Amino acid sequence: MTAPLDDTFGYQNVAPAERQRRIRHVFNAVAGRYDLMNDMMSFGIHRLWKRRFVRDLPRDGLIVDLAGGTGDVARLMAGEPGRTLVVCDPSLAMMQAGSARADAPALRWLGGEAERLPFADGSVQALTVAFGLRNTTHLAAALAEIHRVLAPGGQFACLEFSRPQWWLKPFYDAYSFLVIPRLGAWVAKAPEAYQYLVESIRRFPDQRAFAQMVTEAGFGEVRWRNVSFGIACIHTGRKPKTEGAA
Repeated sequence: MTAPLDDTFGYQNVAPAERQRRIRHVFNAVAGRYDLMNDMMSFGIHRLWKRRFVRDLPRDGLIVDLAGGTGDVARLMAGEPGRTLVVCDPSLAMMQAGSARADAPALRWLGGEAERLPFADGSVQALTVAFGLRNTTHLAAALAEIHRVLAPGGQFACLEFSRPQWWLKPFYDAYSFLVIPRLGAWVAKAPEAYQYLVESIRRFPDQRAFAQMVTEAGFGEVRWRNVSFGIACIHTGRKPKTEGAA
């Protein structure tokens, strides 16, 4: 189970629709400089994580990048002639920022929430989500929706911040709480947005707990592997080819 969100910004004890509205406001506020902030906060390492993340995905079929924002992950998957790539995100501002880029490949852009995906049952060959599931209102409901839209044998892959190893944690915590909000104030002019993002990382389940949630959602072949000593983690699972299979 996920821990309750810190109440710094009033997300605790509010209706789900109101929480969704506030989170969407966070991303709308930083859309124009989101990619720049990712580079600065991670010293560019997030790009290496994402390249590794998409390395083993199917080469054809419909691939949905959920919470795909500006399309940086989807762009890494472009170029395979058999793939149809759809970026699905609740923030229109984020998708507009991505689609306006001069290097944007032929991607499809679609507004949608993780808890109510705008895809038919069994219609998606693979679904990826990078640093987005922690912003859902109901994580278990989002996993159930992902399972619903995937075709039998379809692949789920999630790249998300997680729990670093014990020796790294004090330095990581200090950087997260002291440096990242200040970078957000300086570059994106939105310190409160980046304070929220730091808090959202802390409430997301750790590696083992999230793997268990993926299993409970009906996925088989559930695996996870750390990147950068557990600062982030890649989780994968597959929808069974036959109902009830593990």
